[in-house]
Amino acid sequence: MKLIRTLICSLAITAGPCAPVLAALGGDAASVEADRASIQGVLRVTPTVSFTVHEIEAPGGMVIHEYASPDGKVFAVSWRGPGVPDLQQMLGSYYGEFAQAAAAPHYNHHHLSIRTPNVVVESSGHTRAFFGRAWAPALLPQDFSLSAIR
Repeated sequence: MKLIRTLICSLAITAGPCAPVLAALGGDAASVEADRASIQGVLRVTPTVSFTVHEIEAPGGMVIHEYASPDGKVFAVSWRGPGVPDLQQMLGSYYGEFAQAAAAPHYNHHHLSIRTPNVVVESSGHTRAFFGRAWAPALLPQDFSLSAIR
């Protein structure tokens, strides 16, 4: 239990310099441009029939995807890069529930999978090669496939 908490805290501290300010899960997609500007990243927007993917690529190699429903709510986020972004910022109001569940004993030191009724967080990786995704099940668009969160 202590090892997982220590790992999450150390990753958050280590990733601090590359941790952008992001539209929080459940938040408004209108803040994506502010996110892009804050990390001086390149924004690519890919619309689909039932959602829009906002991809922000930072100069340091971090790539963030924010998945927004047609009404502008961020229902999922994903990341890959040399560090772990600020999960408190990415998860927004879901962070407390995630942190409480993450405090329970876990046995895989390279993969974290937290599933609660309100939020799912999966994170994995090793030094300079991290990836993960998170989503709010209640916010997922109808007929959305989780395999689309990359």
